[in-house]
Amino acid sequence: MTVHAVLFDLDGTLVDSERQYSEALARALRAGQAVEITQADRDYCVGRSWVAIHERLAGLYPVMTWTRDELIAETAQASRDLFAEKGVAELPGARAAVSRFADRPRGLVTGSSRAEAGHMLTLLGLADAFAVRLCAEDVPRSKPAPDGYRMACERLGLAPARVLVIEDSASGVAAGRAAGCVVVAVRAGNFAGHDQSGAHRVIDTLDDLTPELAVAVAEAAAAG
Repeated sequence: MTVHAVLFDLDGTLVDSERQYSEALARALRAGQAVEITQADRDYCVGRSWVAIHERLAGLYPVMTWTRDELIAETAQASRDLFAEKGVAELPGARAAVSRFADRPRGLVTGSSRAEAGHMLTLLGLADAFAVRLCAEDVPRSKPAPDGYRMACERLGLAPARVLVIEDSASGVAAGRAAGCVVVAVRAGNFAGHDQSGAHRVIDTLDDLTPELAVAVAEAAAAG
């Protein structure tokens, strides 16, 4: 069975950035809103969408006046400063895995903002790698809703059953499955210990992601 396209998540899948984004969020709120978030707040942000993050913080800290878009923009600026300071940590095999599927359409479906995703892809050298790129602002509902993956399949003109999704979080796995895609989860960046059992296959690192493995997983999924 041919896999016609591969859709990648970004944070926790291609790059170890989620913990740094939590720190950037804390810095932005401290400087711009005089809000000091807790470690529980930081942990909550890992693997979650901006919709969920803003809703939580607005409920816990009424003094915060930023809209979701303002929160995203301020955090994006803080993250640029942080990555300039500490560098970016590519997860094992990320760029090579994306390159192995250059013979077919590749997409990015992420809960990060357009600004965050664009900056991160530039740092990774993958700015031109993806035929479609869907970010937080582009979807009506965030993961675990299937909207992002469904929209990516529609834009590529492909049936979801022939599209492979690469994820790390439980919500991302659920989104890919709900969209009707074949889902592979990667352990390497799953620092929050998300349940990955809903994926069709779990691999250790992106070094294990090959076209041959993609076909094998797709065939097993089709066979039920």
